[in-house]
Amino acid sequence: MGALDGKTALVTGGSRGIGRGIAERLGRDGARVAVHYGANEAAAKETVAAIEAAGGSAFTVGQELGVPGDAAALWEAFDLQADGLDILVNNAGVGNAVPFGEVSEETYDRFFAVNSKAPFFVTQHGLTRLRDGGRVVNISSGLSHAAVMPEHLTYAMTKGALDVFTRNLSKVLGPRGITVNAVAPGIIDTDINASWLRTSDEAWAGAAAMSTLGRVGEPSDIADVVAFLASDDGRWITGQWLDATGGSLA
Repeated sequence: MGALDGKTALVTGGSRGIGRGIAERLGRDGARVAVHYGANEAAAKETVAAIEAAGGSAFTVGQELGVPGDAAALWEAFDLQADGLDILVNNAGVGNAVPFGEVSEETYDRFFAVNSKAPFFVTQHGLTRLRDGGRVVNISSGLSHAAVMPEHLTYAMTKGALDVFTRNLSKVLGPRGITVNAVAPGIIDTDINASWLRTSDEAWAGAAAMSTLGRVGEPSDIADVVAFLASDDGRWITGQWLDATGGSLA
């Protein structure tokens, strides 16, 4: 038996990168996984196929985040395929390097709409579906706890807001036995980082050197932490920000 047999999970941004790693891991542990995507339906279907090939169960939920009515529409699509939820992983996010002096209001608003506002309202609208004893895991970033280069300032601010949301939401949902935690990745080998991480051996070596463990993180490194928090083993951990940067902040 899997640790999550009989559970239903929703992973936003679950079609690629860290989100896909989380979706596949939760599926292997026995959860039926709703793989959310914003635009890339093909990638979401590939993730579902991978979960099913490993013996799990999954389905896609398509809805762009960061637009008016996004949370209500996401849950409407979810309700067509599932009845209730046990694990909510707010993973979807946007962010690219923009020098502080060049951040437009449009970029600022977009970052906050997807990275901070969407998790807030997806969770709020999901409370009627989330069963007592459930789990909420927010994917933060090591950048929210470290002084960063100016081009990452806005993104780091959005994750800082998510961290505050995590701590306070744990108080709100604690009486229902629902835990709420944030997991903070460091540099992970995903498509979003490939444009600079895989440009040269020097770039890769520099990223690996940031970790005290001497390597670049993989999506599975984050997925395994989320799976622990989602399981019964993580029942006594709530309101926490978990450093999953491989020691990059040590």
